[in-house]
Amino acid sequence: MPRRADDRSATRAPARLSRETIVAAAIDLADRDGLAGLSMRRLAQHLGVDAMSIYYHLRDKDTLLAAMVDAVAAEIEADVPAAEIGAAESVAAVAVEADAVAVEADADGQVDAGAGALGPGPWTDQLRALITRARRTMLRHPWAARVLEARDTPTPAVLRHIERVLAVMRGGGCSVSLSHHALHLLGSRILGFSQDLFDDSPNTAPTGEAAAAHAVAWAETMPHIAELAAAVAHSGALGGCDDEDEFAFALDLLIEGLDRRRLAEQT
Repeated sequence: MPRRADDRSATRAPARLSRETIVAAAIDLADRDGLAGLSMRRLAQHLGVDAMSIYYHLRDKDTLLAAMVDAVAAEIEADVPAAEIGAAESVAAVAVEADAVAVEADADGQVDAGAGALGPGPWTDQLRALITRARRTMLRHPWAARVLEARDTPTPAVLRHIERVLAVMRGGGCSVSLSHHALHLLGSRILGFSQDLFDDSPNTAPTGEAAAAHAVAWAETMPHIAELAAAVAHSGALGGCDDEDEFAFALDLLIEGLDRRRLAEQT
């Protein structure tokens, strides 16, 4: 059984090894080989240490995965193009401002220039930009979406990201109730990926003769499904039906609907 991390054992671990270096190395491995290529033994070999040294800092693989996705989520606040934050602002300053944001908006949902990390403009544009940043991060680490899907509770960095999402909505004039509904409506899109109803990734889809047989059967009994299957194809980096066009279409539709509901609440 792996040993649990505690202060006494941590002091006996190799001096060059830390929780941060372990997590960073694990992310590198997962980015390169996927989650299937990540094990505590392979991670130890990658770091050039004994596997037990890792358990001094992270008690098991589940703890490691949680730390990995937390580090990935923390990248979202750092992924701010210069055009969004201004040449004079640093990424660190933006992150601090985003965490402590107190935003105010006019009746049209325009957020004050000094109110948030994404600059002036409609709250809808700010929310879209924030979620786009999250998607850029997830595309750099495609494995992270699957880990986040399997988690029951958010990590601290995920909570900070949700706080920024709520700050933009509240600053744009969304009520607490509408903001609450929006979190449920947007779901995993807040973190830049879509959770599909079924696993339709390429490795699960029928091919060749099997696909042709399905098409024939569907054409007879489920013509609309057959029509749809013949008309569309998906090859998103984060899973089936998660390509860029699908993600952008759904996000635009949801944000536009939220803004209409916001305006309706104010009349």
